[in-house]
Amino acid sequence: MEILWVLMALVMLGFVLLPFLRRRRGVIEQVPPGHPDAADPANYGFAPQEELDVRMPGPDQDLLDVLDLVQRTQDYRAAAQLLAGTEREGELRWQRVQAFAGAAALELQQRPGGVHETPGGQWLRVWRAEQPKDPGGAAVHAEFLAQQAWRTSTPGTDEFRIIMEEARETCGQAALLAPGDPIPYIVELSVARGLAYSQPDFEKLWLKILDRAPTHMGAHLAALHYWCEKWHGSRQLAMAFAEAAAARAPRGSLLAAMPLFAVFEHLPEVNLVSSFYQSEVVTKAVHGALHAVHSARPGDPVAAHVRHLLIFFLVRSERWAEAMSQLIQVDGHVGALPWTLSQDPAAEFAVYRALAVAGYEANGGSPATLPH
Repeated sequence: MEILWVLMALVMLGFVLLPFLRRRRGVIEQVPPGHPDAADPANYGFAPQEELDVRMPGPDQDLLDVLDLVQRTQDYRAAAQLLAGTEREGELRWQRVQAFAGAAALELQQRPGGVHETPGGQWLRVWRAEQPKDPGGAAVHAEFLAQQAWRTSTPGTDEFRIIMEEARETCGQAALLAPGDPIPYIVELSVARGLAYSQPDFEKLWLKILDRAPTHMGAHLAALHYWCEKWHGSRQLAMAFAEAAAARAPRGSLLAAMPLFAVFEHLPEVNLVSSFYQSEVVTKAVHGALHAVHSARPGDPVAAHVRHLLIFFLVRSERWAEAMSQLIQVDGHVGALPWTLSQDPAAEFAVYRALAVAGYEANGGSPATLPH
């Protein structure tokens, strides 16, 4: 079961953020002041590495309870009820759709089925068969197909195209079942990237999302992926899109953190300039992300994603106290970028946490001076 949870976390986050996961980021180039081996995160109340939860970036106990029930009983009804009761336009419903789709995809991968074996994820098939008019089930099915295409086939092949075309058709069905719901169109952003929509077709799709959820962070991240892939990773176009989103972000929106994700997407494979993380472009993006999390609405489910990425940049920028301030907000959950780049997200997070503690203490910090 632990292995399934680990894989589920990688899927539920990976397919919205998949392009970010394609590049190896390496490790810290220089050991900062204070050696991490001498740092003891436990002194700050941080969770032991073996207790770090890799399933998601922050807590969602309702989701975990329902997923456990669905996978244990193979009865979809609790999932349908949870989605029906989750706000349609919010980020939380989108994350839950991804989680259910990812869980079904991983079940199918583990149990592809055979003559005497029922394939994994059967509860999703039953959900669609018994409640074909349920918009939640249709959205999960569309996301499941998009994930399957990226996971099991090669872009450009007939198999990939066939699965993506089915995903696009299912997105259309989900949209008809819930005309005001942005999620079918957000799922279609993955299809747009896979099928290489033309710019006019993409912009029509994007306008439908903006009409329904203009500040949806997950949608903007998926759109950022499209621009990066469409234009072969053009940093200029990606940054222009991210900065435009940040500029129109209302107070309380996490869109102000978009430039940090664009910078992360285009980090050099090997950074030979030690001052890169103190450069103007990184400093500006970090400042925007810090402003975003400080002004975010309490309980915003995307805030944890931004905080985890901030920890990465703040540690590399040797901004120890600020890194520690973010760590106390998210410690205990590590199912987010950049830790999911590693085969062992908990270990990767623990390394950065130890570096933050060591740097903080080397500059006069202690558990008594850390604000909570």
